[in-house]
Amino acid sequence: MSVHIDIAGLPPERIVFETSPLAELGLALHALSEPGHHPGLHGWATATSAALEPDLADRLHEAEFLWRNTFSDVFMPFAGVRGGDGRTGSTLAEDLDILDRLDDERFVSAALEFTCASLYGTGAPSPLTDAGMRTRALDMAAARGPKQLDFTRQLLADPGSVRGWVRRLFEDCDQAFFADTWRRIQVQLVADARHKTEVLRHKGVGAALGAVSAALSLDEETGRISADKLTTGRTEATGSAAGTGLTLIPTSFGWPHLMVLHAPGWRPVIHYPVHRPELPSPASVELLQLRMEALAHPLRMRLCRNLARSPYTTGELADSHGITPPEVSRHLAVLKKAGLVTTRRRGRYVLHALDLTVVARLGSDFLEGVLR
Repeated sequence: MSVHIDIAGLPPERIVFETSPLAELGLALHALSEPGHHPGLHGWATATSAALEPDLADRLHEAEFLWRNTFSDVFMPFAGVRGGDGRTGSTLAEDLDILDRLDDERFVSAALEFTCASLYGTGAPSPLTDAGMRTRALDMAAARGPKQLDFTRQLLADPGSVRGWVRRLFEDCDQAFFADTWRRIQVQLVADARHKTEVLRHKGVGAALGAVSAALSLDEETGRISADKLTTGRTEATGSAAGTGLTLIPTSFGWPHLMVLHAPGWRPVIHYPVHRPELPSPASVELLQLRMEALAHPLRMRLCRNLARSPYTTGELADSHGITPPEVSRHLAVLKKAGLVTTRRRGRYVLHALDLTVVARLGSDFLEGVLR
């Protein structure tokens, strides 16, 4: 399972690293509404939430479906402006001006991702023009709750009024807390974008992607970027109605999320968390699946119980569990392929032990994998 971006024939200068105040505001709002996804931001989220005026807190709660469970492409309008160049605004006001340039059809589709997420990337018709999609959007919104249904009805009836309401909400967030936050983190994000641009210029696309995230890879022969995620999708960086190219945006609030905008007709965007030394490299989805499958077998779980306590030989494990040494070897091979067991030689004996560090990370690896 991966999201793929075809960049075959794309000139390197069409790949740009940018910072976006609006995209970062979206992830800051997500961190406020889902602090469990971002344990490193608990202090910031607690202090910011406590300082919010009640009216603003109520308005954020009213609109949180735009960023809580589904990160709306409303926060990256530069990717959807037809004929755009993939450039973002240098300030939140400039990003909001770009949002104003997004046509109603794309604004509505992006704002309704929380009701039609299963159709993302399929090129489904707009609910503004298609009666079936309109009915689906209203039915899905009703299933989510009355607040979502009221928002959807207003959006479909009068997109302009909702645009104005959303812009005022983001401007009030800027005044209340985000302007100070952006001033604090902007330097790091600009420096990261500049550094990655230099890597791209001097070492090529593959090296730049490797510097962005271990979850990104480039197939040089096919010209296809793969983002290792528990979802599927495909888009191309050429021939888009929103301009040819690929934009990569660093985020300070985003870890562990690695997001890929791949809506048809929109410019592809990779929204990646900036590297911090204390953050572990993400385990691949394939490796995570391999490890969980290896541990799902009851006998292998019992073997792990022994191997977690002390090193054992194959013969000792066979005697302990009443099975043959070849059977133990087959189970050990599965555990070793998954990177869960280490071996070392002591004289003529080979000792096997559980890698406690790897096993201890399984829970967080799983959580990071499903959130990525």
